[in-house]
Amino acid sequence: MLVIRLLTMLLGLLVGLGAGRALAAIQPQELGYVNTLSLMLAGLLTALLFAPRAERFGLHYTTRLGRWYAALSPRTVAAATVGMVVALLLSVLLGSLLQSLPFYTWVWSLAVTALLSVFFVNYATSHADAFGLLAFPQLRRKPGSKLLDSSVIIDGRILDLARSGLLEGELVAPAFILRELQALSDSADPQKRTRGKRGLSILEEMRDLGPLRVEDWDDPSLPGADDKLIRLARETGARILTNDGNLGKIARLHDVQTINIHEIAVALRPQVQAGDPLTITISKSGQQAGQGVGYLDDGTMVVVEDGLKHRGKAVRVQVVNNVQTSVGRMIFARVDREEAAV
Repeated sequence: MLVIRLLTMLLGLLVGLGAGRALAAIQPQELGYVNTLSLMLAGLLTALLFAPRAERFGLHYTTRLGRWYAALSPRTVAAATVGMVVALLLSVLLGSLLQSLPFYTWVWSLAVTALLSVFFVNYATSHADAFGLLAFPQLRRKPGSKLLDSSVIIDGRILDLARSGLLEGELVAPAFILRELQALSDSADPQKRTRGKRGLSILEEMRDLGPLRVEDWDDPSLPGADDKLIRLARETGARILTNDGNLGKIARLHDVQTINIHEIAVALRPQVQAGDPLTITISKSGQQAGQGVGYLDDGTMVVVEDGLKHRGKAVRVQVVNNVQTSVGRMIFARVDREEAAV
């Protein structure tokens, strides 16, 4: 880096100048000027010689500093600033009160300031959620709010869940997710273009339903949308709605809660499907002639065709249909052929 090389050469000049002045104090003035110039030139050439090594060293630590800075939470920085301000104010107050003591010097003042700074900065950063609100009220925590990932928007099932009212709290679409969908809709790839347009259309329908809010937040220092989602979720305390299993794993490592729509769909899938075998006790007759009715352990009604003749017995049946009604789930079945033959 050019800046590091220039700083290294400047340092060499300053070292040569300091050495020349020290030597000029014990030599004639005319000779001292010559020696000072010579030492400054020697320092400059030496610095130029070691400049590549200084560049590699500086680049390494500059990169580490950049990563550390990018990982800093805005709330943490705001909280540390608040803690430092409180520490400085208290140190000035204590300095005014203690300066009359005979043993009190600037060393004691510096020690008190350092001690107060360490205490209040650590305390403030450990409670960053409270202190960070002073500087970032727009990221105030809203209980129950959920951040939408692009995968769950394109999927489309989020729209049905929003209509049903199962998703409590506010749904938030970050601005960088909207830009990602726009980039997909403008893509030259037909499949990507279709997915992007579908996502934008679903957001428009969700906006008409009311619970959707666009969060104009971004962090250019973070490389991808997943990293930004996790950062925003940490700042606001929101959950992430996604279909991306890998994003869910990374988010949980950062103590961010996620809701996977695909996992919800699997959980809501019927426990029994057509063709599955069941063993059930026929307890009463059904509405149609010959029908028998039994119940599963969870209370689900099972209507068995020609099952009335097995009333009071445990019989093996095969599921024919699984119907979800307004009063609950109902299963239609027929007696297994082996049972019917007995």
